[in-house]
Amino acid sequence: MTAAYLSLGSNLGNKHRYLITAMSLLAERAGDIPVVSGFHETAPWGFESPNTFLNAAVRLDTALSPTDLLAVMQQIERELGRMHEMTAAPYRDRTVDIDMLMYGDMLMNTKELTLPHPFMHRRLFVMLPLVEIAPRLRHPALKCSMAELLDRISS
Repeated sequence: MTAAYLSLGSNLGNKHRYLITAMSLLAERAGDIPVVSGFHETAPWGFESPNTFLNAAVRLDTALSPTDLLAVMQQIERELGRMHEMTAAPYRDRTVDIDMLMYGDMLMNTKELTLPHPFMHRRLFVMLPLVEIAPRLRHPALKCSMAELLDRISS
């Protein structure tokens, strides 16, 4: 089993229900979720919207490979109404968004997946819930803890 850290967000409809449902489906299809952060309300990042986000982080203990886990995550997003359309605007309102932040200490850079997530350490809405559940987790490329990365954003 490998510990994968995921970020979840929703800014449409019943945001709380979408996040809970996504977590339940992840646990059913991909492994155990022993740790869940609190839910954090945040402003949209990268686009304008009147809808705030609800964000959370989870640790998922999984036997799936990173690419198989990504496929499960994307299927759950689709089932919960997420549209993956190729447009000029990459960020938009969504029912649910699931991002793989880290998969153990794996470094990976393919067309489909980059690990650790290349922007996680720059996004407060990702780092706040992640630090809540894994403050001492070390970023394998940046060689510092999640708490240290959060301090860099906050200062």
